[in-house]
Amino acid sequence: MLTPLLRVILPILLCVGLLGCWEWSVAYWSIPSFVLPPPSAILAVFISDGVSLLHSAWITLGTTLMAFVLAVISGVALAVLFASSRLAEALLSPYAVTLQVTPVVAIAPLILVWVGLDRAWLAVLILAWIVAFFPVLASATAGLKAVDPNLRDLFRLYHAGFWQTLRRLQIPSSLPYLLSGIKTAGGLALVGAVVAEFAAASGNTSGLAWRILEAGNRLQIAKMFAALLLLALMGIVIYAILSVIEWLLLHRWHGDRRNNS
Repeated sequence: MLTPLLRVILPILLCVGLLGCWEWSVAYWSIPSFVLPPPSAILAVFISDGVSLLHSAWITLGTTLMAFVLAVISGVALAVLFASSRLAEALLSPYAVTLQVTPVVAIAPLILVWVGLDRAWLAVLILAWIVAFFPVLASATAGLKAVDPNLRDLFRLYHAGFWQTLRRLQIPSSLPYLLSGIKTAGGLALVGAVVAEFAAASGNTSGLAWRILEAGNRLQIAKMFAALLLLALMGIVIYAILSVIEWLLLHRWHGDRRNNS
C-alpha cells in the first residue's frame, strides 16, 4: 500500500525522469528547437520572459475566476428555478442546452462585434462563462431534484416555506452533485477563457492564448511551451483547490455513511 509521501514523491520522480529523457532525446537526435525545444530552452524563456508571461497568466486567471463565479451563481440560481417550476424548466432548458452545444469559436465573432473590439476582454469573459455555465446548471438541477421525497413530505408536513426547504434540505442534499459540477466548471472556465482568447484574438487581448499565438507566428516554440506549462499549472491548481473544498465539505458526510453501513 502506497503511503501519502510516496504518492507525492513518485509522480515527481516520474516527471524528472521524463524531462531528462526529453532533454537527452532532443540532443541525441538533433531535433531543431523550432520543432521541439528542450526543457532547458523552456526554462531559459521563463528566466528571460517570465514577467510578461506571468502578467498574461494573471489576466487569463482573472478572466477564468470571474467566469467561474458567474457560472456558479447563474447556474445555481437557474437550477433552483428549474427544480421548483416544471414550467420554467420546460421553457428555458432547451435554450440552455442550445447555448452549451453551440461552439464557442462559432459565436465568438458575433459576441466580439456586439461588445466592440475595444472591450475584447468582455467578449472573452462572456464566452468563458458560456463554457462553464452548463455543468453547474446540470449538476445542481440533478442534485436539487434528487432530494428524498419522504424528507420533502416531512418538511411540507411541518409547513416549511420555500426558502427553509431550500436552505435546510435541498442544498445540503445536493452538495455532492453541486460540488462535482463546480469542480468540472473550474477546469472548463479556464478552457473557455483560453479558447475565447484564441477566437477573439485581435491584439486587444493580452492573455496567455494571445502570447501563444504571437510566439507561434514568430516560431518561438519554447515560449509557446512555457505558456502551455503555465496554463497546465493553473488548471492543476484550480482543480486541486476545488477538490480540497469538496473534501472539506463532504468527508464527514461520507464518513458517516460508511460508519452507518
